[in-house]
Amino acid sequence: MELRDIEIFLTLSEELHFGRTAERLHVSAARVSQAIKKQERSIGAQLFERTSRHVRLTPVGEQLLSDLRPVFQSLKASVARARLTAQGKTDILRIGLMVTNGHELRPFWDAFRSQHPQWGLRLSHNGYMDPFAPLRNGEIDLLLSWLPVEEPDLTVGPVLFDEPRVALVAADHQLAGRSSVTLEAFADHGVVGPDGPQPEYFENAFVPFSTPSRRDIERKFLVTTLDQLYTYVAGGEVIHLLGNQVTRFYARPDVTYIPVRDTPLLRWGLVWRSDNDSPMVRAFVRIARELGTMSL
Repeated sequence: MELRDIEIFLTLSEELHFGRTAERLHVSAARVSQAIKKQERSIGAQLFERTSRHVRLTPVGEQLLSDLRPVFQSLKASVARARLTAQGKTDILRIGLMVTNGHELRPFWDAFRSQHPQWGLRLSHNGYMDPFAPLRNGEIDLLLSWLPVEEPDLTVGPVLFDEPRVALVAADHQLAGRSSVTLEAFADHGVVGPDGPQPEYFENAFVPFSTPSRRDIERKFLVTTLDQLYTYVAGGEVIHLLGNQVTRFYARPDVTYIPVRDTPLLRWGLVWRSDNDSPMVRAFVRIARELGTMSL
C-alpha cells in the first residue's frame, strides 16, 4: 500500500465523506474512491460501508485503522523532525481547531512564534465527530474546542474567545426577515445532529436538546460535515444554531443569519491531555492567559 493511499484511507476514516476527504488532501473525489477500491481489492474485503447518506468503517476497516494510524503517525513525525532540523527548529506544537475563524486568532499564533522561534506551530482542522480522539491518540497537542469539556483524562485551560450565537435559516424561510429569534424557534423547525460519536453534554452545550420552556428540539437529520448542515438548512428543512463567526467566514446567498437573543455566549477554550507535560503546551497556555479572552 502506497503512502498516499494510506493517507487517503486514514483521512476518509476521520471525515467519513469522500468530498471532504478530497478537499482536505487536494485531490479529486474520484482519486479517493479509486484508492479505497484498490485497497479493498488488495485486502479482499470492504473497508467502508457506503450508502447515499452515510459512509462507515466496516469491522475490517476498523482493524486496519487501528493498525495503520500509529505507523503513519510515526512516519509523519520522522519526516517532520527532519524538516524541523533543516529549519533550525527543535519541535513543533500541533493545534487542532474546531473553529472557522483561525485568521482572527493570529495574535495567539504570532505571539507563540515570536516568543519561541525554536519551535514550529502547525494548525489543522479538527472534526466534530469523536472530537477528542486526535488528542488522545497523539495526533495533536492542543485542541481549541467549544466548552464545556468534561472528560476525566483531559485538562481545560484558558478561553481564547467568546461569541454570540446565530440561527441559520434558508434565505426564503419564514423566519428570514426577523431581527432576532429565541430558542423556541428551534423547537418549531428542528435542527441537525451529529452522525458520529459526540458526548451528549457536549452536543447539548452547542445546540440544546430543549428550550427554556422544556420543548424538545428535534434532530431531524444527522450530518458529519458543515457542508451537509448547510445543504439541509438552505433547503428549508431545518434551521440550526452556530457561533457568530460563520457570518464572517461562511457568507452564502441561500442562507441568512439571525441573532439568537436568549443563549449565553459560546466559549472556545484550549484542551489538552492531562498526562501531556510538554513545555510547548505550557508555553502556549501561558501566552493565551497573558493575552486574555477575545470577544468576537
